[in-house]
Amino acid sequence: MESFMTLFISLLEILLALGSWTVPSEAKAFFVFGDSLVDNGNNNFLATTARADSPPYGIDYPTHRPTGRFSNGLNIPDIISEQIGAETTLPYLSPELRGERLLVGANFASAGIGILNDTGIQFFNIIRINKQLEYFQQYQRRLSSLIGPVQSQHLVNGALVLITLGGNDFVNNYYLVPYSARSREFSLPDYVQYLISEYKKILARLYELGARRVLVTGTGPLGCVPAELALRSRTGDCDPELERAGDLFNPQLVQLLADLNRQIGADVIYIYYFFNYISFKIKDNFAGFVTSKIACCGQGPYNGIGLCTVASNLCPNRDIYAFWDGFHPSEKANRIIVSQFMTGSVEYMNPMNLSTILAMDEKA
Repeated sequence: MESFMTLFISLLEILLALGSWTVPSEAKAFFVFGDSLVDNGNNNFLATTARADSPPYGIDYPTHRPTGRFSNGLNIPDIISEQIGAETTLPYLSPELRGERLLVGANFASAGIGILNDTGIQFFNIIRINKQLEYFQQYQRRLSSLIGPVQSQHLVNGALVLITLGGNDFVNNYYLVPYSARSREFSLPDYVQYLISEYKKILARLYELGARRVLVTGTGPLGCVPAELALRSRTGDCDPELERAGDLFNPQLVQLLADLNRQIGADVIYIYYFFNYISFKIKDNFAGFVTSKIACCGQGPYNGIGLCTVASNLCPNRDIYAFWDGFHPSEKANRIIVSQFMTGSVEYMNPMNLSTILAMDEKA
């Protein structure tokens, strides 16, 4: 009798242990793809020059240490996780991403990448978007071995996905140098059409891999960031050619997502975020910013030359600067951006905001 009870208790312990790996009904995993706006540390594990693992990056992060985020503190995915009540996703290359942490999701983003494989070649070893999608497949195999294929598919289908691409295809490719290879190959309108056709393949592949709730950001005001002002502007006015690139790209991306939503049907929603609109709100001294032309950290005109390092000029109050460095928003700006993700009207989010999506999924 005693041996029977011992066996029963042992079996019960095993069942309880197995049960601990089931997915909570309220859980919504989060997956992130894209570039430096959303990379939270993958490039720390790569031999690349596109990295943010040295001070003063992370000066306002909870640990006050650099993490690989291109921010003084939290970045956009961190704040989305905060808003939906989830743990922050770990970089996919982090050795800490194992066991129960897989249930939270993963961040596959890598600074320097774009829609095209030749974007960011000057950064050498970065995780291009096709490789990020390969890692997403690999993640799902790991997850399936943990919780089984049925629950794994359920978790992925119910997850929130964020993808941020496009900006680097202009600033770190087409306009990187005068007479770049891509600018000699394409006129700007033709280049934009080519980018959109390639982006369509990426989004279709995400759908094939199980993504059903996909947040897609447009490009920000490319010609207005401090780095481009330093290179291209003597007066502080935005560069018209880079602004034209965004003006061509963003409407075509909106149309692409509308077409995909129509073609695929009600089980999937691609949501577009009007990055350019909120960026112009920020530029117009929105929410207490004193400047959107000068970066908090940097050197040269507009603090837009070179990298943010310990030798750079550093502002004492990051909350009054829209830009942390030459290209990337401050944590304060990121919080404003995410607030529009969550509750913004159709002028920010199309066809609906994230809070509406979450409410729909709760009722389903």
